[in-house]
Parts: sequence; C-alpha cells; structure tokens
Amino acid sequence: MSDSESSTLPRRQLGRYLREAREAANLTLDEAARLMEWGRSTLQRLEKGQTERVRVREITDLCELYSVAEDRSAVLTGLAQQAPVRSWWHAYGDLIPANFNLYVGLEASARRLTVYQPLIVPGLLQTAAYARCLDRTYFADETDTELERRVEVRMRRQAIISRTRKPAAASIVLHEAAVRTRVGDRHVMAAQLRHLADLTTRENIDLRVLPFHAGYPMGMPLPPFVILNFGIDAKGRPIEPTVIFAESFTGSMYLERTSDVDRHQAAFERVRCAALDARLTRDLLREMARENESGY
Repeated sequence: MSDSESSTLPRRQLGRYLREAREAANLTLDEAARLMEWGRSTLQRLEKGQTERVRVREITDLCELYSVAEDRSAVLTGLAQQAPVRSWWHAYGDLIPANFNLYVGLEASARRLTVYQPLIVPGLLQTAAYARCLDRTYFADETDTELERRVEVRMRRQAIISRTRKPAAASIVLHEAAVRTRVGDRHVMAAQLRHLADLTTRENIDLRVLPFHAGYPMGMPLPPFVILNFGIDAKGRPIEPTVIFAESFTGSMYLERTSDVDRHQAAFERVRCAALDARLTRDLLREMARENESGY
C-alpha cells in the first residue's frame, strides 16, 4: 500500500464478518446474492472488502437475511460507517460497541505476528490463571461465568500459534519488566514463566526477552505494538496489506501506510537484536520461575 492510498481495513473486516455470517446461515454466495437481488460479483466484492461505497441499509438487510444477532449487527453497521482513511483510529464505543474486540478477528487471519510488548505478557502467551487474574481486576463488575467465558476465548485464540497444522509464525520481544511484574500470586507467575520458557522451544515461535541492562535500543521507550502479516497468494502478491495494531486505554490504532509499517519493522529488529537469544531467554525465564516458586 502506498502512502497516498486509504485504508481498506474496516471494509475488509466487514466483508470477513459478512462472509462468516452467510456461511453460518448455510447460504452460498449465489443464493445470498439472489435473495438480495444482486449479481454474484456484487456480494463477492463486498465480502472481499473491495466495494468503494458501502450502504448501511444494505448491511442491515444482509444482517436480517443471515439472522445476525442485534449486538453483532451493530458491529457490522458500525464498520460500514467508517470512513476510508490512511490510519484508522477505532475509539471504543464509537459506532462499534466497546465490548466487541475487532482485533481478534484480524489476528485469526494472520500468517505471521510480530509483537513488541514492554508492559505485560500478551494474550497469545498467557496461561489461563494469569488471564483470569487480569480480567478479575479489569472487569470487576462481571460475574464468574462471564469472566470464565473471556478466559476461554483468550485460550482459543492461542490455537493460531499452537495448532499442529500450519500454525502462524510469531516473533515476540517482551521487555524484562513485562515478565517481572507480578500478576496474581507467585504460583501464578511461576506457571506463566515456565509456559513462556516452553514456548521458546517451538519452531514457529521466536520469543526473546529484552533485559533491563539493554537500555533503550531506539534511544527512547517504545510503546507496545503488533505487526500482522497475512501471507502471499499463488502469484506472490500480499493477500492483504500488512497492518500495525497499537492499543491504548481508550481505543486502538490500525496503521497500513508503507512508511509506518517500515518504521515499526525497523524498530522491532533493533529491539530484537538487543534482546537475549532464545537459549538465554529460556534460561532467564526458568530462573525467574524458580525464584517465584521458592518465594524469593
């Protein structure tokens, strides 16, 4: 994507969710198009995010056709109203309900994930106990059942890197602060640290710790970010543009400009080179786990 092009991410996500809804309704592309009184190519372009103008009324009609639940329908109509911009800021609760996690749908389609996290163990790497401790604090008003559902969803997300058949590749750098900050009690942390150490042995995962003594490889602190790459097609073309995801307390930023992607990739390589290698990372994580187990 050149810097002059607009982001098609909201439209691509809309198309992805519409395709899933159609398949859940057991309708073929031809059947759904006929019921909408459209040509097949019209619906196909919409599902691929290639429609330049998306009409909210048509999305509402599709949601009705597919028997999409009201809360899900609100998400799809919210996506339909997003203007094409080069950098998309998704403010939580703005058009799209705040309790809907758009990133999860994007993550599930990625072929490679590049993650820098200086603050916390990312969801893809969390144990259930670690996730449960975080959610019990952040979602303090939810019931135990609702919290367990959140934890289950997070555990299912991890299949993208843990599945046996064609797992996504992941290159991850965690700052030492992220693995030394205690979540839950020392037993929860010990198990989390051992889980991270075990992940360093997987062929599709390159997990490294940036130690405190490495200082600031970029000359400044870096915020957390994820680079999502979706692979290439049979002709060697990107299936979808690479996306940078950066989350804050009030919303998420999705960047697709070539210059933004290049800067984030270069920054990641700098911190990766300054981080401990896989073996030293594994040794550090296991040592920290023993410290937690002993109560040190």
